[in-house]
Amino acid sequence: MKVRELRTFVVGNPPPMFGGRYFIFLKLITDNGIEGVGEVYNATFMPHTVVKMIEDVFEHHVLDMDPFRIEALWRNVYGRGYSLRPDISLMGVLSGIEIALWDIAGKAVGKPVYELLGGKVHERLRSYTYLYPEGADASEDPPVYRDPDIAAETAAKYVAQGFTAVKFDPAGPYTTFDPRQPSLERMDLSEAFCHAIRDAVGSKADLLFGTHGQFTTSGAIRLARRLEKYDPLWFEEPTPPECPEEMARVARQTTIPIATGERLTTKYEFARVLETQAASIIQMALGRVGGILEAKKIASLAEVHYAQIAPHLYCGPVEGAANVQISACSPNFLIQESIQTWGGFHGDILKKPMQWEDGYIIPPTEPGIGVELDEDVANAHPYDGKNLHLEPHPGPVAMD
Repeated sequence: MKVRELRTFVVGNPPPMFGGRYFIFLKLITDNGIEGVGEVYNATFMPHTVVKMIEDVFEHHVLDMDPFRIEALWRNVYGRGYSLRPDISLMGVLSGIEIALWDIAGKAVGKPVYELLGGKVHERLRSYTYLYPEGADASEDPPVYRDPDIAAETAAKYVAQGFTAVKFDPAGPYTTFDPRQPSLERMDLSEAFCHAIRDAVGSKADLLFGTHGQFTTSGAIRLARRLEKYDPLWFEEPTPPECPEEMARVARQTTIPIATGERLTTKYEFARVLETQAASIIQMALGRVGGILEAKKIASLAEVHYAQIAPHLYCGPVEGAANVQISACSPNFLIQESIQTWGGFHGDILKKPMQWEDGYIIPPTEPGIGVELDEDVANAHPYDGKNLHLEPHPGPVAMD
């Protein structure tokens, strides 16, 4: 069996655009007709530039390969061009291809991927969601992002659906000039969010306080101490991801567990996080981190340090399905990010939506990663723009 064909899809995510402006999917097809689907999470280049990258890697490394030789492919792509170091753009491309190869491998032997990586250890997976606005575009500035009372009402609705954890981020915009000190106004607002949401959900749900590396080490410590009384399950990415030694200083000075990982790639970057004790909750995104096998290795590294995994999802449902495969077979799984209940366009783009029940994801039993891309829906929603998937504020924010 050899890989013979590549197809790519840049799919516009219609309003409310939860999960980003667009999704980059790919499909690999073998000479005996088995198809594998993957997703690339790449925010550093325009999506159609990323497609050219995918095509380049496919032509040089994937065409005519045995789809079971995933480890050899990984090393060859990781080291291409005399690199041999974490490259977030290249690893995004490799991740999408690698996921598709695992999908093929699972289908070839008639097993879910998790059965090929040690077997299922979790019959269902606890999930959480951001507090998304109702009836609003995610690119706008709806009240749920800035009004603690509306956020608390939204959190209570999610908990009534079955969620046992909710995430929110009132800490202010992230910029290309971060880190910075949080303003007193933003610390007040962050504390007000925690207070209101804790009052609304009581002990029925964990609070997940999200940030995007906005703060200096001292600023993150100041903010963490304001939030400790509300007992959040985690304080996410309090400082930028480039220097885990500084994040470790935050971890040592707060009782809130630190979570990080959505902007990291490969076992090498996560090893630094674990060795420095910068975080005890690891949030790899499988469309960026290097794929399914790399995520399994990172989960094992985390297990050695008594750290847990909470795969990140701000992307499409194919990356989400890959996350589910790794969560299902990892003993140190904690919680999985969902985008609400896997409905809306995240369900429409798949031939069969992911199964979500009462706050939990049910791992699929179909072979491979368990989902199939609906190409008719994908082709009906092309994205022709030039925007990046995420775009931080391009200037300093002095005292937001």
